[in-house]
Order: sequence, then C-alpha cells, then structure tokens
Amino acid sequence: MTIYKKEDPRSIRSKEMIKNAVFELLAENHSVSDLTIKKITTKANLNRTTFYLHYQDIQDLLAQIADELLNSLSEKITALTHTKDLSEKQKLTQMLDNLYAHRIYLLRLFSMDDFEEQLFGMLKHLVETRRDNSHTDLPEDYVTVEIKTASLVGIIMWWIRNGLQYSSEYIAKQISLLYRG
Repeated sequence: MTIYKKEDPRSIRSKEMIKNAVFELLAENHSVSDLTIKKITTKANLNRTTFYLHYQDIQDLLAQIADELLNSLSEKITALTHTKDLSEKQKLTQMLDNLYAHRIYLLRLFSMDDFEEQLFGMLKHLVETRRDNSHTDLPEDYVTVEIKTASLVGIIMWWIRNGLQYSSEYIAKQISLLYRG
C-alpha cells in the first residue's frame, strides 16, 4: 500500500514564489540564459538554501516550469478535443488563446532544448485525435500527421515570436484556410 504525503504548504508557497520570480524576470526581458539563482532568490525574497530544497539547479527549475506549463496546456487542449458544442475553428481559437495567455513564458521557453519537441508531441497528439474523431477515410496521399504538426508548430512559434499583432481568431482562420486546401 502506497502512502501519499501531503506537501507542506510552506513548500508549496516557496515553489510558487520561486516560479513567480522566474516569470517576473522573464517578463522584464531577461533571457533564460541570464537567469541566476541569485537573481531568482532575490526577486522571490528567499535564500539560496530554500531554492536548493526544491531544485537541483536552474535547469531543473526551468524543466519543471516547462513541464507544468505544457501539462496545463495539454489538459486544456484535451478538454477542447472532447468538447462537442464548438466548431473546429472555435476549438483552435481557444487553443491559441491559451497559448497567447502564456506567450511571454513560451517565447522564453522556446529557447530551451526540449521545449519545442514537447510542444510538437502535444500538438501531434491533438492532430491524431482530430483525425481519429473525423471517421473519414483519408486518401493515401494525404498530408502526414508529422508534416501537419510541424507546420502548426511553425505557425504558432512564428505567431508568438513575430506576429502577436494578429488575434488568435485571425490565426485560427488562417490555419483553417491553409488546411482546407
């Protein structure tokens, strides 16, 4: 029998303070490579010992933040794939709205090694689920899941890096037009 320990509220609060400090530093135009434990702990009003109670180093912290962010986005996207009362364009718009809400952090996290690969995996699952739910036989020469996913990731990355003047609704419409043909 496995016994689960409830995490100490102080530990939860410390982790949140550290993560919020990272987000604030990233929002102040610091790059991921500029982050130091000293900057993070100073911003969080915590000491280095507290940092090391929760994380091995900055890479461990960033990996955990990226995982949490991707898991949160994945949960929202999964919920959207099961929603029956929205059109495909509305679902895509809501997914893009979720990405837009996290744009500052996504922009910084794109520079991390595995982040783009993890985003690719999450969106590939979305494309596969959408195809499985369509219940139509696709022609043999139809665009592969990987190619479609790569183009979607590329569009999203471009939008977050360079095209935020366009609304998520506009980008969803453009993606719909692109995949219609």
